[in-house]
Amino acid sequence: MTIAYVELSGDSPELAAWEATSAAEGLGGRPGGPGPELPGLIAVDVPTISDVARLAGRLALARRCLIPLARPEEVRTRVRAEASGGESAAVRRVGRPTGSPDPTILRVGEEFVRGGGRIDLAHPARRFWLAPDRTGRDWLLEECGAVDRAGFAARRMPRLPFRRPVSLPPRLARAAANLARIGAGRRVLDPFLGTGALLAEAGLLGARIYGIDRSATMVRGALRNLAFLGVSAEAVVEGDAGEVDLAEPHLRLDAILTDPPYGRSSTTGGEVTNQLVARVLPRWAEHVVPGGRIVLVVPRGSDDPPGLGIRRTALPVRVHRSLTREFRIYEPGTVDAPSPSDPDRPRTS
Repeated sequence: MTIAYVELSGDSPELAAWEATSAAEGLGGRPGGPGPELPGLIAVDVPTISDVARLAGRLALARRCLIPLARPEEVRTRVRAEASGGESAAVRRVGRPTGSPDPTILRVGEEFVRGGGRIDLAHPARRFWLAPDRTGRDWLLEECGAVDRAGFAARRMPRLPFRRPVSLPPRLARAAANLARIGAGRRVLDPFLGTGALLAEAGLLGARIYGIDRSATMVRGALRNLAFLGVSAEAVVEGDAGEVDLAEPHLRLDAILTDPPYGRSSTTGGEVTNQLVARVLPRWAEHVVPGGRIVLVVPRGSDDPPGLGIRRTALPVRVHRSLTREFRIYEPGTVDAPSPSDPDRPRTS
């Protein structure tokens, strides 16, 4: 395993921490690691060093992923050694705005130049970061990948061919997809498809996606959005998700990922949403394989639907100005929930 650190964006910190650890698990990794505790960063283990960049490519509520290079007493020696190839580099401090005066950063940059490298803040070949531990001593880390914030902006609802006023922003939809530990080739169902925002992000992560919606308009619109984003669905079905079948009636699912139509009665056929969710989700939960997850985005304080297994967490997030949702994780077939001291719970330093 390779230890990596994720610098969170500061948006919805608890959701961001769960996203980081769940995304690492989706790559075959795990939360935590043997490295130092560095405030502002969350540690995960991933199988290989190349997976650190892949992790950055998955995340939404983060800035970058880094690997530790040197302990505080070894920083200058390691920087000189890393400069021996003559490459360019930038040296910055985690959590400090670019351009802020920092004598330690200047000294580390000077060591890099002494070793044969050169400083290029605009277009460096490598990016080094300093992060203090709990004692205030600086560790040296290297950036292996940055989060593509521009890509999420390009997928916002106003830029899609099919638009509706209430839809999860792409960054939150990606965070929800990561909570489901989605990986390439895994099978994901959204039984309340809507505009396709959740399945779009799952598909961009390489999942095999399936959708159901009782509205023909939403089905057509979601397919337009998926096509616009270059995502193909295995099957999209129009109908009541409590009654219709997919093309593969005995399909085994790795995850259910959905944002039920709370507050949008036109898509429930007049049925009370809580009753609709309680009728639909247990049916599909039976298709989820052991170790799979069900991720729901629901109004804060909503009842837990029956038959979904243990609720691992409920993370409140303001989605729009006056709208707060809970991002909930359920694990079918599990019998106990983690205590607050459980080492698998993501924690920020």
